[in-house]
Amino acid sequence: MRYSTSLLLGFLACAPRKTVTPPADTTPAVTLERTACFGSCPVYRVSIFPSGQVTYEGKAHVRRTGSANGKIEKRQLDALLEEIDRSGYFSFAPRYTSGEPACGRYATDAPSVITSVTLNGRTHRVEHDYGCGSVPGALVVLEQRIDQAVGTTQWTGK
Repeated sequence: MRYSTSLLLGFLACAPRKTVTPPADTTPAVTLERTACFGSCPVYRVSIFPSGQVTYEGKAHVRRTGSANGKIEKRQLDALLEEIDRSGYFSFAPRYTSGEPACGRYATDAPSVITSVTLNGRTHRVEHDYGCGSVPGALVVLEQRIDQAVGTTQWTGK
């Protein structure tokens, strides 16, 4: 018995090994996070992965707190990414927050939205405080389009 166990272990040691490759879908293509305000603004984060897989994390003032998963069709994601690229998203300032030159006039107590997009090897992240008056209108539209594409109302109720 001892001889056969050693022989078996010897064969296993020489056997070809499969390499484990991490999934290509680990970096989200698009993320959107809505932050708190001095009121009942919905607080959540949603991520869309290249496969169309969607993850949601509800934090406060939403119908569903905690995690949920969904999926959008690949063509929907491709159309959203094309719209994002055409809008000039990658040329938007990284921060539209109080004290930043890109903010303009500022009003307090508003929520923020943080988006990030990875497309064709480029990644860009934009912090948008809704109290800033000089935000490109296209950014606000894109934030709404991300919510629409994912259908976040199913979890937020708003």
